[in-house]
Amino acid sequence: ITIAIEFRKSEGERMKIMVAVKRVVDYAVKIRVKPDKSGVETKNVKMSMNPFCEIALEEALRIKESGNATEVVAVSMGGPQCAETLRTAMAMGADKAIHVATDGSLYPLTVAKLLQSLVATEQPGLLMLGKQAIDDDFNQTGQMVAALLRWPQGTFASKVDLDKEKGTAMVDREVDGGLETLCLGLPAVITSDLRLNQPRYATLPNIMKAKSKPIKKVTPDELQVHIKPDLEIVEVVDPPKRKSGVMVSSIDELIDKLKNEAH
Repeated sequence: ITIAIEFRKSEGERMKIMVAVKRVVDYAVKIRVKPDKSGVETKNVKMSMNPFCEIALEEALRIKESGNATEVVAVSMGGPQCAETLRTAMAMGADKAIHVATDGSLYPLTVAKLLQSLVATEQPGLLMLGKQAIDDDFNQTGQMVAALLRWPQGTFASKVDLDKEKGTAMVDREVDGGLETLCLGLPAVITSDLRLNQPRYATLPNIMKAKSKPIKKVTPDELQVHIKPDLEIVEVVDPPKRKSGVMVSSIDELIDKLKNEAH
C-alpha cells in the first residue's frame, strides 16, 4: 500500500512524496494461528493500517499542511478489503486513492518491484514507508526498493527535515549508540520509526466524505510486474507459553535459582 504526496519545490517545479502503507491485523487483536499452521487467522478479525505506515502517512500530511505539499495520493496493494485502508488514508487527509488489485500473497521483493514501477509512473522525489509491518516484521521493503531504484536511504527515521532549496532531506535515525543524522540527496527512500510523530485520528465528517471519493484500480500486469512467491512459509506456530513465577524466601535462594536453573 502506498501514499503519494506532491509538494512544490519552487514556483515552477513540483516534487512528489510517496508513502507506503499496509493493511494488517489490528495491533490490539490477540493473534491466533490457523489449525494447519500455514499462517495466522485473518477471517472475522479486525484489520487496520500498519502503525509504522500510519506514522509515515502522518509525516506526509504534515508536509502538506506546512505548505510544501499540494496533493496526497494513496496507493494500496492487495485484495478488495484494501479499500478500507484507502478510505482511512483519505479520511486522514489523502486526496486521491489508487488500488493495485491482486489476490496473491505479496512479499517484500514483489512489493518493492511494484513500488519501483509506481515510482517510474508517478516520478516522486521522496519515497516514505513504515520501517516494518507488524504482521510479518520483515523490515525489508524500504531497503529493497532503495536498491532497485539506486536511491539513498534513511531507515528508522525519528525526525525528517526537507530542504527544498538544496534538494536534500536531513534524517535523524535511531541506532544502538544513540542518534545518527544523515543528509540525503533527493530523490531518496525514508522509513519511519515509532517516535517520528503521533498520528492523528480521522474525524467523523472526513470519514463520511472519504466514503464517496473514487478509488482508481490498476493491476500488476499494467505495472509490468509479475507476481511470484520468492519465499515459502514452512510453518507458523505459537510462541512457547511463559512459565509461572516462583516465590523465593531469600537472596541466596534467588541467586541459586538464577545460577543453576535459569542459567
